[in-house]
Amino acid sequence: MTRTLQKVARIIVKAARALEIEPETLMKPGSLTVVGTGIQFIGQLTLEAHAHIKQAEKVLFLVSEPLTADWIRDVNPTAESLYPYYQQGKSRMIAYVEMIERILCELRKGLRVCAVFYGHPGVFVYPSHETIKQARLEGYSAKMLPGISAEDCLYADLGIDPASTGCQSFEATDFLIHKRKFDTGCSLILWQIGCIGDLTFSLEPYDSRGLHVLAEYLCQYYDATHPVIIYEAAEYPIFDPTIEHILLAKLPKHQ
Repeated sequence: MTRTLQKVARIIVKAARALEIEPETLMKPGSLTVVGTGIQFIGQLTLEAHAHIKQAEKVLFLVSEPLTADWIRDVNPTAESLYPYYQQGKSRMIAYVEMIERILCELRKGLRVCAVFYGHPGVFVYPSHETIKQARLEGYSAKMLPGISAEDCLYADLGIDPASTGCQSFEATDFLIHKRKFDTGCSLILWQIGCIGDLTFSLEPYDSRGLHVLAEYLCQYYDATHPVIIYEAAEYPIFDPTIEHILLAKLPKHQ
């Protein structure tokens, strides 16, 4: 009986070891790591993200301002910007698909690729999630590292604790189109209110007519005198965030 148990135990150990190494043997050469820069210039970049940018054999990045772009190029000379895929009036989704394919092109060469995005790489970043999904489907190792998002900055700058009454977060256009259910007793965060209904890229200010639609919809649930905060995180440590307190009725006139 003892010998039988020992034999079974050896078989189980061998099977466990086989399971541990099998995925590695099936992985193709090359890997993808997706990281974020945080919102403020360099200061919010994690040490882990920095290490991956520095050690990558190819870096592709999409950031919102030139100083961060220059810093990435200094850290890793292979760095290439994805920003040129944006064009005035061009569908953002088309640009995203092209970015995904560009990242995958380098990965398919068997390189250690690092894709760098502004803020948290998984928050409002369609290309990051889709690139990882496709990379894994093709047999490559792919992962995302957490970063600091605009919502993280919002909690700090406005002194909001989401645990106190709860918090809901939606993209503004999606919120309106799908009439997302929400609790008026909780904080409601709506992102990208400046480009409601516009799915293209623009170097010029977006049309603010979407604010009229948003205000009209919200007035079905809140009083016109309900307080609203217009917030934009600061990109540089020397600047303060944009924090404007207005009434809901005044939202359509906001620029």
